[in-house]
Amino acid sequence: MAAGLSAHHRRLAEQKREAITTAATELFLDRGYDGTSLARIADAAGVSKSTLFKRFPTKAALFEAIVTESWQRDAGDAATQPQTGDLRSGLTTVGHRYADLIGRPGMTALFRIVIAELPRFPELGRMQFELGKLPYFTSVQHYLESEHEAGNADVPDAESAANQFLGMIANYVLWPRMLLTDWDPTASDIHDAVEQAVQTMLARYTPTHRPDPKPER
Repeated sequence: MAAGLSAHHRRLAEQKREAITTAATELFLDRGYDGTSLARIADAAGVSKSTLFKRFPTKAALFEAIVTESWQRDAGDAATQPQTGDLRSGLTTVGHRYADLIGRPGMTALFRIVIAELPRFPELGRMQFELGKLPYFTSVQHYLESEHEAGNADVPDAESAANQFLGMIANYVLWPRMLLTDWDPTASDIHDAVEQAVQTMLARYTPTHRPDPKPER
């Protein structure tokens, strides 16, 4: 019985947290970071002020949680982690995963908040970069380094290659949406954009000579 209650309370806590972050994102976008108070967020989320303050004692802490959770949304899905050994398959997995992530309306809203408030609150930009974008790019960089070390790719500068690859995708999926209210590419269009990015990477980074297999003992 106690275990059931514990699971029930965990679900309630998760629901409250999601209500808070959802309400905060909407209010930040509508009223700006400076024009949104924790008290207003609590009211919009339907939770008490004490409940919100217990979880997020400051507005910066709440925004930090929003950024981190947005970029780590799929981090726990082991099936999406590319395995070293097939560069095309790995890049395809990474590319579609990234397109899905940055194509969410919530990610667009997050970028808009940061850009709008950056002159007055530069720390928001640092949060977006250091807690979200940089760790994500680093994970892709490490994947490319692994393929390079295994001889499956010729990527002497994996950091630059990761930026090239994800940049090609973001340039189609995310950035037009920041400026064009009617930008709504179809799933097929996004799929084609990712595949074109994969083809470009393969043309640039597929090794000319594969390493000779190790002789059997």
